[in-house]
Amino acid sequence: MFSLPDHSRSPPRRTGALALALAALAATPAAAQVSGAAATCRPADFLPAPAAYKSVEQLPDGRVTFRLCAPEARDVKVVSTDLPDIIPMGFPSGPKGLPMMIDANGLWSVTTPKPVPADTYRFDFEVDGVTMPDPQGTRFSETRVGTNSIFEVTGPAGAFQAWHKGILHGAVTTIRYWSSALGIERRMHVYTPPGYMNGTKRYPVLYLVHGAGDSDDSWTSVGHADDILDNLIAAGKAKPMIVVMPFGHTPDRSGGNMLDDASFGADLFEDVIPYIDANFRTVATADARAMAGLSMGGAHTIRFGLTHPDTFHWIGIFSMGLGMQGPDEVARYEAANHVALTRDAHDLKLLYYAIGKDDFLYHVSAPTRAMFYKYAIRYVYHESDGGHSWINWRRYLADFAPRLFR
Repeated sequence: MFSLPDHSRSPPRRTGALALALAALAATPAAAQVSGAAATCRPADFLPAPAAYKSVEQLPDGRVTFRLCAPEARDVKVVSTDLPDIIPMGFPSGPKGLPMMIDANGLWSVTTPKPVPADTYRFDFEVDGVTMPDPQGTRFSETRVGTNSIFEVTGPAGAFQAWHKGILHGAVTTIRYWSSALGIERRMHVYTPPGYMNGTKRYPVLYLVHGAGDSDDSWTSVGHADDILDNLIAAGKAKPMIVVMPFGHTPDRSGGNMLDDASFGADLFEDVIPYIDANFRTVATADARAMAGLSMGGAHTIRFGLTHPDTFHWIGIFSMGLGMQGPDEVARYEAANHVALTRDAHDLKLLYYAIGKDDFLYHVSAPTRAMFYKYAIRYVYHESDGGHSWINWRRYLADFAPRLFR
């Protein structure tokens, strides 16, 4: 026989270093905890907690202030590839980032020299030459390797890609699967529209691919594809659809070409599409299947979407074209895909082509569109302002999605 201890008249005792530390903190005023120490922006409490400062603050005039507590640092900057007119990229030459100034407490800060347009942006801090995400951040975006922080400037111009209360929202699922084509574990993200989880309806599918610097996380974390679709569906502007966002990169190999990657195509056709059709309520026909992508994902769409009218009848190409790999690339592509391109003229429901006037790939748009004309493939051309950026790609998706599955 045994009996349990009686704690009814006295609290249980805490033992160990953590308990002693907690007791000391509870009994000691905050000022006394740092008594005799130099002023610092670091919190007095050793437990993780929000800092007393805002690491990113949108000011009333639209400018943005960035802050970082780093008392021992010698040189700190804010860096971003999304705001070249405000935060210099240092490419191809010139200064990089916005230099920050330190105060007496070790808090670094800088305010953008002009207002930042309402939208979503990636950024990081560069501390003594080392790039790092915001340690006080709560929103992040995975790239091909590494992670960026995210900040959002609110305003009417960004409402189309913002989360809104009062409407129904879909869900984003992270899927890990075995790629038999590549012999490795892979990952993709899948958006299902409002009503999918508690219904029986089948849905058309958009396969949406990211760019060379991104990952399968990017179309939701920074591209806001889920919010864009939620808002369009709620407004009756787009058909409810499943959106599959696969990982566009495959393992490096000698002689590999990320813009003409047969391994991606093998994974897409042998594993991704069969997995989606087997595990989600899809309409598994070419009439109910679309493919689109930005930059490298646009190249994947040209190579594996446009050339498979038996699989995809809806195509979107963002900020990409043929001609980057030499002046004969179009001729080589046509020779390899003549039959499929001929079928495209009759089978495609939509070919959507979008690029910015300032995009460094703008020169490839003319030969690519000439090929469409040569094969009598009808297409929608969207030439926007701006360059090779998520600011454009979110808007291209918002213009493309309402045209699908009509």
